Amino acid sequence: MAPDALSSFRFVGYPVRIHAGPDAISKLAEEVDRFKAQRVLVVCGQSVAGKTDLVGRVKEALGERVAGVFTGGKTGSPVTSVLEGVAAARDVDADGIVAVGGGSAVVTARGITILLAEKGTAQELCTQYPEGKPPVSPRLMAPKIPNFIVLTTATTAATRAGTALIDPESGHRLELFDPKTRPATMIWDDQALLTASPWLCLNATASCFTGVASALQRTGLNPLAESDLLEALRLLLDNLPLVNSDPDNPAVRINLCAAAFLYNRATDAGAGGSALGVVTALAHSLDTRYPECGHGDAYSILTAPGMRFNAESNSAGQARFAQAMGARKEGMDDRQAAAAAADAIALTRRDGRNTIAVGTTVVRVLESFGDAPVAPRGGDTDIFIYPPFAFRHTNRLITNFHLPGSTLLALVSAFAGVELMRAAYEQAIERRYRFYSFGDAMLILCVGGGRRAEVG
Repeated sequence: MAPDALSSFRFVGYPVRIHAGPDAISKLAEEVDRFKAQRVLVVCGQSVAGKTDLVGRVKEALGERVAGVFTGGKTGSPVTSVLEGVAAARDVDADGIVAVGGGSAVVTARGITILLAEKGTAQELCTQYPEGKPPVSPRLMAPKIPNFIVLTTATTAATRAGTALIDPESGHRLELFDPKTRPATMIWDDQALLTASPWLCLNATASCFTGVASALQRTGLNPLAESDLLEALRLLLDNLPLVNSDPDNPAVRINLCAAAFLYNRATDAGAGGSALGVVTALAHSLDTRYPECGHGDAYSILTAPGMRFNAESNSAGQARFAQAMGARKEGMDDRQAAAAAADAIALTRRDGRNTIAVGTTVVRVLESFGDAPVAPRGGDTDIFIYPPFAFRHTNRLITNFHLPGSTLLALVSAFAGVELMRAAYEQAIERRYRFYSFGDAMLILCVGGGRRAEVG
């Protein structure tokens, strides 16, 4: 990319050690000893605790240093589960925390370290947003016990300076800013990363891709930030398609962890911004409203439409991203390049990633391509989709509640299954949801080989 005019800049790094590769978990002992921690609390969720051997491997690596295990980490990190973790840490007088898992475990562990040390509730300690004024983050000055991370997914939460918890009463995100909670050590262990399914791996990485896309649309990126972002983009483009096609290759997962780390380091170097702020805001709302819609699913749904929404006001920035993506062709003006960048993101399903169709018309268009790759083109379709039907390009669908006996209901039943649709419609009737074109909607997910519908 051609350099922009650059003013002076400042970059402040922070110390972190990363151990990657086969049996990297075995390095935990020397890292914990480096901080003289002797009573470590292991923090994870039920899936890691019950479906993997990772807690056992951590115990084997740390031996008597493990004072307890807290398995109450939950998706979204609600304050209630974090407070349970705080109580567990106090019970064992923890002087260190090892988080094992993805974003939820990492965020929960950091929340525990903050609420364990500070006086006050999460609601009192979080960043405040007074109307019409800049946000205010309380200074959380109490010393924090060190935390160490064993990742199972390439989450961008890993090296954040603080945490974000969900208030279960209001549904709001509570942001607690504290650079002292950055991890002392990250472990990218081959087998730990392979415990996550390909779907979960892709879901966790989607927000990183959106973040990189947003940051590369900025003008005046300093060379440290830009180089990290470009390398993160290369790692993402090279490795995301391999998650499904080469699911047992740990190098793919480690490369995605590296991409997330580089993206976070770029934001530390001044690459933040709001080129896709509308996407971030809506994604948080969507995955909070629909718990079965993963964070990555929300970003997958919204990133390309968000770029198109912003195209008129940010065509030059999106054109820069198109150049980095290799989507800008000779002779394109900025508006055409911006459209090409959005199309390139929207077509990621052909590389094994999720495609979320918003409406049955979109499903018909996508499935009209049959076994061919989806690509921009004009024309008509007369495809009639009814059970049974093998969907080749769609694995997520947002749609309304349709008329009985209609071709639209036949399509949705082919996608989700007749029994699931009956159950969804029974729930909609029971809860008095609105039907037809201007009514309520449902989100149908393909998860773990099955289908699941969330209605509302």
